[in-house]
Amino acid sequence: MTGNIATNSTLLVVGGGISGMTAALEAAECGKEVVLVEKLPTLGGRTAHLYRYFPKMCHPTCGLEINLRRLKGNRRVRVLTMTEVVAVDGERGDYRVTLKIAPRYVKDNCTACGDCAEAISSEIANVYEYGLARTKAAYLPHVMAYPQRYVLDPSIIGTAEAEQAKAACKVGAIDLGMAEETVQLNVGSVIWATGWRPYDAARIQPYGYGRYRNVITSLEFERLADPRGPTGGKLLRPSDGREAKNIAFIQCAGSRDENHLRHCSRICCMASLKQTQYVGEAYPDGSGKSTIYYIDIRAIDRFEDFYQNVQADPGVSFIKSKVASIVEDKDGNPVLHGVDTEGYHRYATTHDLVVLAVGMEPEANSIRLPDSILTDSSGFIENSADGGMFGAGAAASPLDVNRAVQSATAAALRAIQVIHKTAATESTA
Repeated sequence: MTGNIATNSTLLVVGGGISGMTAALEAAECGKEVVLVEKLPTLGGRTAHLYRYFPKMCHPTCGLEINLRRLKGNRRVRVLTMTEVVAVDGERGDYRVTLKIAPRYVKDNCTACGDCAEAISSEIANVYEYGLARTKAAYLPHVMAYPQRYVLDPSIIGTAEAEQAKAACKVGAIDLGMAEETVQLNVGSVIWATGWRPYDAARIQPYGYGRYRNVITSLEFERLADPRGPTGGKLLRPSDGREAKNIAFIQCAGSRDENHLRHCSRICCMASLKQTQYVGEAYPDGSGKSTIYYIDIRAIDRFEDFYQNVQADPGVSFIKSKVASIVEDKDGNPVLHGVDTEGYHRYATTHDLVVLAVGMEPEANSIRLPDSILTDSSGFIENSADGGMFGAGAAASPLDVNRAVQSATAAALRAIQVIHKTAATESTA
């Protein structure tokens, strides 16, 4: 089905993470009509995967809940999930955009009761848990998902299980005949808030990610620490389910490296400092130990106090070293090899678990952007050659949540100016 929505006084926001939600809301609350598109079944982006923010150690539900409430109460924002931008043509103030909407197989009247999931046995990798757990092929992405509607994975469509899920739905919300849709719209400006993705840790071959089960990423560790995560908040080793009490955190895993990501990803140091606190909370008897292997710690502004508090924690040690390699002993324990540059002595240290603080790579590197989009050497979006499209949040630069929100607000203001100037030009023509 093909439809046409919006006009050149409409603003398009691509990406429904914390930055995209912020940009859409700021523009809408200034009186603009906004279309917010997200390729996943729910809004929230990577912020929704976090257990806690730094430095206050509060839960992401704080910011997300407020934004979701604002979205629900603002009729100027039209949200399209499971939607990707296929093409952008035209010029500043008058873009023609083609969207592709994938079928959810669940209609708006879904009550999120979960009966469809109970009726089937097929499972898929749980994307929300970064593959550390599995979920039913009829699923709600996570407890704060917006829209609060289940999704049927395409893998069961056409099978008996899809029919079982449909039969189990008491409100008739499952539509197995849903098909991909194409939508055309005209917009005056576009904000690309497509976010970031973790650098592929498997490409850092000396660290053994993917070969050694007890070498995980900082994002996976975030899910382990969450009481609603795959282990109920217990810090368990993926290899044997044993408690991990002696944990190594390796900084700049893929960042500041000519062979991987040249840039500093800015959030990694603070993320690891935060995660050492999870270890202390998991083992209040003091038996948990965190060791941070670092080149240098980049904690700026108000984060310096947080860093100093972690330094004073007797359960946390710092080793100034870029780890050279990791091997696995006969018991599946990762053994770190390198040189401590403060004293210049070699080490071969055994840990229960290794957490790689992987760098931020722009998600836009995997998206076909319009030819007029300008990016930096790492692929982060700056703007478009005609000045009508803008990057926001982590799509524009490696940023923490707070700075990503500021970036999104700035992008919304620039986009509004484009629409105003276009309208003024047309009125005098």
